Amino acid sequence: SSQLSSLPLQILLYVNGVYYIFYFLATLAMIIYKSQVFSYPDDFLAPDLAVLFLMAILEVPRLYLGFKGNLTEAEAPLGLSLGLTVGSMVLCVYLLLWQTYVLWADVLLNAVLLSAYGLESGLKVMAIAAFVS
Repeated sequence: SSQLSSLPLQILLYVNGVYYIFYFLATLAMIIYKSQVFSYPDDFLAPDLAVLFLMAILEVPRLYLGFKGNLTEAEAPLGLSLGLTVGSMVLCVYLLLWQTYVLWADVLLNAVLLSAYGLESGLKVMAIAAFVS
């Protein structure tokens, strides 16, 4: 029997997990910084924080299902992980484009995260195709 699980996907899932911890802490620190330095409207602080924490909540099952689906060569968990990745990408775009204040560091952090999500999504689609065939 041949092994169909993807080593590049597994490595990228691990790297994304480590990067997301850095991303979350850096983005949270920048939101706190922006709320102290700039005249951050109180009505907009809560949605920005809510999006960041929602992303963190989505990240755990996204990574778990990605690891599980790839290692067990099951397309259902990997497909669910792909769906959660799309949701995380939408939230990342919100933080990149529609956040109250966007610093150059926000652009850099979100660009790296979106690139990783895009690469990961491509590898997930290829892995699902290999599992189905």
